[in-house]
Amino acid sequence: MEAASLPLATSRFLSPPAAAASCSRTRSIPFVRAANQALEARKVPKAQRPSPRRNAVAEVKAAPDPVAALTRLEDVLQPQDCNIILRHYGEIRRWDVLSKVFGWMQEHDMLNIASYSSYFKYLGLSRNAAKALQVYGSIQDQSTRVNVSVCNSLLGCLVKNGRSDSTFKLYDEMIRGGLSPDLFTYSTLLSGCMKLKHGYAKAMELINELNSRGLQMDSVIYGTLLAICASHNYCEEAEAYFKKLKDEGHNPNLFHYSSLLNAYSVNSYYEKAELLMKDLRSSGLTPNKVILTTLLKVYSKGGLFEKAKELLTELEASGFAQDEMAYCILIDALAKGGKIWEATMVFNEMKEKGVKSDGYAFSIMISALHRGGYREEAKKLAKEFEDQNATYDLVMLNTSLRAYCNTYDTESVMRMLKKMDELNISPDDITFNTLIRYFCEAKVYHLAYKMIVDMHTKGHQLNEELCSEVMVQLGEAGFPSEAFSVYNMMRYSKRTVCKSLHEKVLGILVPAGLLKDACIVIKETFGRAIQRYIQKPDKKQLLLCLLDWMTGQGYSVDSSSRNLLLKNAQLFGQKQLIAEILSKQQAASRITNKLID
Repeated sequence: MEAASLPLATSRFLSPPAAAASCSRTRSIPFVRAANQALEARKVPKAQRPSPRRNAVAEVKAAPDPVAALTRLEDVLQPQDCNIILRHYGEIRRWDVLSKVFGWMQEHDMLNIASYSSYFKYLGLSRNAAKALQVYGSIQDQSTRVNVSVCNSLLGCLVKNGRSDSTFKLYDEMIRGGLSPDLFTYSTLLSGCMKLKHGYAKAMELINELNSRGLQMDSVIYGTLLAICASHNYCEEAEAYFKKLKDEGHNPNLFHYSSLLNAYSVNSYYEKAELLMKDLRSSGLTPNKVILTTLLKVYSKGGLFEKAKELLTELEASGFAQDEMAYCILIDALAKGGKIWEATMVFNEMKEKGVKSDGYAFSIMISALHRGGYREEAKKLAKEFEDQNATYDLVMLNTSLRAYCNTYDTESVMRMLKKMDELNISPDDITFNTLIRYFCEAKVYHLAYKMIVDMHTKGHQLNEELCSEVMVQLGEAGFPSEAFSVYNMMRYSKRTVCKSLHEKVLGILVPAGLLKDACIVIKETFGRAIQRYIQKPDKKQLLLCLLDWMTGQGYSVDSSSRNLLLKNAQLFGQKQLIAEILSKQQAASRITNKLID
């Protein structure tokens, strides 16, 4: 076929055949070729010219000792070059080198705003919020301390590490110092409201502040607000914010939809959830794994187990059920709904399909079997997990420990404690209380006492009911000194202890002949009563009766109560009256102490 017989492509961007024929072929072809060459030239990225600074950065990155390389190349490098190096070690998660590089930059005056922002970001990722606060505290320049980029990065570091209370205290300090927050600041702070006890109220304060500064809420702020509403069970408010988001012209994304779905899951509003899914699809979005898993949670919590199973099948078909999360939601709902054997069937199906498990599903099933009274089955499942897995997290370790303790399997309990040491897992309140209860029931009182001491030493709040029980049993078993020690640990805790605790410990100390310790309990108990009554003028007669009774029993108030009484003696009419009573107490107390000695 000749070239002239080929059909010409018709397009509104091409000249018609007649016009094309009038053009010279000899001129048009070179022109087109030149144009194509020019286009190709634009596509080829220009090679960066080597420079001393760029070479120095590459040399430091490749050096086995980056700090030594930095020192050697100090005259070549600028702060922005050092920032590139700093971010490099942050991105490859070399946390030790990251801190050494930052320390070198600090010593050699190579820091700028970007240095602090980057460093705080990576300290957040490496879970080292304490170091971030220390570095921030060392910043002398006030303009740097209140720079919005630096502040946002530090606040984000604290939020990421779950230190919400510290975040808001520091934010208040930054505002007083002159910080002008932006939308990113508020987005970060709102994220910190997720797990606060009164997070929704705090979020509303921030939104009011944001509005007062003339800032406009964007889709990110709305998304965070929806998530806060969901986590604090403010379903109607979540619906209102979702509507407002649309009314202001923002297009909801999958995160907005999943947050509202999550709010519906709390109260099992499955009908609203299904309407929201229709709205999502009509907007042109395709449900992803998070959306479908959240819908599964709505069905499961609402007791719509057949719908939940159908959706789980859909998740499996879409490749969204390769991990255990979707199964865990259904298993947990079935178990809590009293359908423990159906939960077991789903759990077994999950194992047969080879679904990857980090132990969460095992933990749910072991706890469910324990709650249902199937303790041997719970222990068997804990042993199965132990045989198949070398690693534990704290939740799974506590679950297995409880299963072994409840079946009095001492060997397995000790094995779990050894595993905890090997894996460097720090015990929490649940761990300690499980072990205290177990050793107490096994009548191994010295170990129960040791657990209480460890728990108190490590700053955990003691369970008063459990420790009171241990205190009494220590007394009955012939360990009054240890019982008194437990009493003191509870008494000096932050919470006010039950009044009956003082009576219980006196019932241990007096029969054991520990009269000095008993006197201390009585004095301090009366001291608290005096401090309470002296603040209420209508109780002055009761207080006088108490002081007279103490004198008759040979007791005297402690020095702080004595000073308090003398300071407020005018409340009793005659100052001399209180002085006489206290003098009699001291005399009676000396006689009593001689008898005890």
